[in-house]
Amino acid sequence: MSQHVLDAAPTTDTAFGTNPDDRTLEQRLASGFILIDKPAGPTSHQLAAWARDLLGLERLGHGGTLDPFATGVLPLMAGRCMKITNKILKHTKSYIAVFRFRQRPDEAVLRETMASMTGRIYNVPPEVSAVKVQVRTRTIHAFELLDMDEQDVVARITCEAGTYIRTMARDMGLMLNTPVTLKELRRESSGMFDLNHCITMDQLADAVWLWKECGQEEALSAVVHPIEKLLVDVPRCQVKDSAVAALAYGAPLLRPGLVSIPQNLKKGTELMVASMKDEAVGFVRLKMDSNEIATLDAGEVARPSMVLIDTEVYPRRWPTSS
Repeated sequence: MSQHVLDAAPTTDTAFGTNPDDRTLEQRLASGFILIDKPAGPTSHQLAAWARDLLGLERLGHGGTLDPFATGVLPLMAGRCMKITNKILKHTKSYIAVFRFRQRPDEAVLRETMASMTGRIYNVPPEVSAVKVQVRTRTIHAFELLDMDEQDVVARITCEAGTYIRTMARDMGLMLNTPVTLKELRRESSGMFDLNHCITMDQLADAVWLWKECGQEEALSAVVHPIEKLLVDVPRCQVKDSAVAALAYGAPLLRPGLVSIPQNLKKGTELMVASMKDEAVGFVRLKMDSNEIATLDAGEVARPSMVLIDTEVYPRRWPTSS
């Protein structure tokens, strides 16, 4: 995305803040995430609770529910990272599903049926799902046949977040006039992250043991990712150190604090704020078009909608009342 560069030679104080990749383990646990390869059996909530107890954290939740029988990519969000859970829930998901047919379907007809189930579809959660049942529409980007035998069909589904694969099994059965059930489900990817980025709960437990019992934090630091890795594709503006400090306290963003801002954004657009060290400061909502902001020298240009950085990271640089 093209940027308006508003300050061509800004500076940042190395005494405050840090590049996300250089954060300590403590800092990562205060605002980071872990990618778990969820096993079959526990609920997503149970898995998050186990990880929370294992790590000794007060705040840790999961980003994207998987039913107990399902496996695969499950982000666990720690500390302030939990604030952006609703944002990452919108990421596109990819699944490998095994469907059980009462009667073997004709392959050509099956492929035609799968093709007809792509695009925008109605997707009503089944009563056994982990969320409230309500009518919804979802976009299916791809529904691909991978393998089949007498009764089982293996398929890959790439879909909008919140799609219920059990519902797709039921609807496919109605279209083919034979009962179809979802036998297995594995989430291959969530947004930019796939199974290659994930660890098992056993691997997490081993890393925690090395940290707590041996004082070796390298293994755990390697799997607790900074919050910024979840936000790499999010439109952002960059601000000076003084603006970071003000935004951390919930103050509005002023034009002199901006280093750069994307072109052609409309009034009301929400975008991420990054420091000059690429730290996620939070999110703001524009009070005017970004092209208009680029013509100003002063004034309030955006208001914070979410703060992600702690108030102690950058010093206050405005007078306080006595």
